[in-house]
Amino acid sequence: MFRREVQPFGNILKKCLRDNGLETPMLQTRLIDSWEELVGQAVARYTGEKFIRNQTFFVRINSPALRAELGMMKTNLISRLNQHVKAQIITDIRFF
Repeated sequence: MFRREVQPFGNILKKCLRDNGLETPMLQTRLIDSWEELVGQAVARYTGEKFIRNQTFFVRINSPALRAELGMMKTNLISRLNQHVKAQIITDIRFF
């Protein structure tokens, strides 16, 4: 008789995603989608295009004053966004 190694489905899914190179893109999408939730609707109203390239999160902000204010909160935002997805996905945020 053989012995089966029983594993939780979540662990198997994570391994499958990681092995196929899909874990990081999935986490990046989750991070981008969480922007409005973390910064609130007032800031999200002035937010345009969002994307991640080379561990840098680029966010278009339509208000120069808000862009400057968010620039001062950059470290806190990076930390909160990474904590939300429970992974170190971004290392910098650039507002344009």
